[in-house]
Amino acid sequence: MAGNSLGRLRKGREFDLVYSQGTVIGGPLFVLRVRANDSAGARWGFAVGKKLAPRAVVRNRQRRRLREAARAVGTVQGWDVVLTARNRLLDASYADLVKQLRRSLESVPKDGRG
Repeated sequence: MAGNSLGRLRKGREFDLVYSQGTVIGGPLFVLRVRANDSAGARWGFAVGKKLAPRAVVRNRQRRRLREAARAVGTVQGWDVVLTARNRLLDASYADLVKQLRRSLESVPKDGRG
């Protein structure tokens, strides 16, 4: 991947594959789901539900925070990753978000399977 841009998972089938076949790691700020993919690059998806934040402006801000945290921790080659926000994300500092994401990614088995 060039620069610090992140590959993206598109809605639908790609998200569904990660949800159904991926390894799940829960945390206080988000749920991390990881699935090995067929490419050398990583693709990321970010989910913030209406139940968590009814206003679109709040959901979009949380997605941007998750995306920036993903950029900060670096690339995880060969994985599809979905971060699903939890309630505590709304009040968490950016530093705590990055720290939990690093910790969660370190606990994923190298082959992306639990």
